[in-house]
Amino acid sequence: MSLDIAKKSIDWVFNNVPEEVDGVEIAFIGGEPLLEFELIQDIVGYVCEKKPNIPYIFFASTNGTLLTNEMKNWFTTHKDCVWLGLSIDGMKDTHDHNRSNSFDMMDIDFFLRTWPEQSIKMTLSDYSFARLAKDIKYLHSLGFKEIGGVNLAEGSFDWDKDEYIRLIIPQLAELVEFYVKNDHLTPNQMFDKKLDVLEAKKERKKWCGIGTGTPFFDVDGKRYPCSFITPMTFPQNELDDILQTDFTNDENFIDDDCFNNCYIYPICPCCSGSSYMVNKTFKKRVKSKCRIQKLVSLFTADMQAKLIQKNPKRYDDTTLYYTIEAIKKIRELYLNEFKEFL
Repeated sequence: MSLDIAKKSIDWVFNNVPEEVDGVEIAFIGGEPLLEFELIQDIVGYVCEKKPNIPYIFFASTNGTLLTNEMKNWFTTHKDCVWLGLSIDGMKDTHDHNRSNSFDMMDIDFFLRTWPEQSIKMTLSDYSFARLAKDIKYLHSLGFKEIGGVNLAEGSFDWDKDEYIRLIIPQLAELVEFYVKNDHLTPNQMFDKKLDVLEAKKERKKWCGIGTGTPFFDVDGKRYPCSFITPMTFPQNELDDILQTDFTNDENFIDDDCFNNCYIYPICPCCSGSSYMVNKTFKKRVKSKCRIQKLVSLFTADMQAKLIQKNPKRYDDTTLYYTIEAIKKIRELYLNEFKEFL
């Protein structure tokens, strides 16, 4: 992207902030964003000079392999307004398997020193499934307080196969015990769910910002609904059809089968763009991870039950009541489905 196009994109963002929004995050994505370090510097300088009248922050997710001393000095100076999130998949052997032997190229201590509150992102492959607990515990041992993203790799994986169910159950059980013992840590993204919302009245609403809160600008400055709905993912004829969608109408993004029949619908992660890629509609979710999500909800319920036993005062009375009801309902609905594995 040229600096001129970047400036025009930035201007559009700050001129179109919805009234209900109280801050802006400008994210640099690639590939690897640090390949364009000088452009990032210029963009940050441009925005800081404009002094927008709304809080803002810059963010980039990086594999950490390109950081030079010059970059580290600049990021340290600008650490209050420019944050980097590290993608790291666990211990050295796991990370090297997933990410081309790049573990030793990362300065992990730099991320811990500079942004101690920033979570990290890890991606699960079929290789790392059986190592999940060990890898997450290792990342916490380094000093990372939060594992913000634990994402199942996209691709030709059938995550609901019995093979994967058997592999992940002991990993989830080990992590439950770890987080109950170390309740000062924020549970990783798989477990960090508010179960009480399952007992509240379900809202018919879109759960991501596609088309409304996540505008994405391509290198030519063309605006798309999000970073997934781009020419990198879809051919132009499909993009033209997608762009006809009314993204402000939440009904265009609600899977009625999931909404009406799935108890964990409000806490089940879903990418609208991924749903469209598979089903050619935003109204039908990808179901290839349903079994895994039910299993994760079972262990989340187990963890929260044990945390309540450890400290009954961790929730206010209303939240406590609804959380316990949700725990009971999750067990009632899903325990029998996994009985042969547990």
